[in-house]
Amino acid sequence: MIPRIDGALCTGCKRCAEVCPPQSIYMKEEKAHIDPELCEECGFCAAECPVGAILIDFPASVNQ
Repeated sequence: MIPRIDGALCTGCKRCAEVCPPQSIYMKEEKAHIDPELCEECGFCAAECPVGAILIDFPASVNQ
């Protein structure tokens, strides 16, 4: 799943961009954005975000 960035929470610290292996994260208007064409869906960015602005929407379990 390609992560999504909550622009309201993003502080523009650039830590996510620094840990992104394919360099798919770029800054625009002081907020992080992800290029889905380059994203490898590794989740490093979500793990690195200090404010929890990067979310990965996993599908709901079918066994609920």
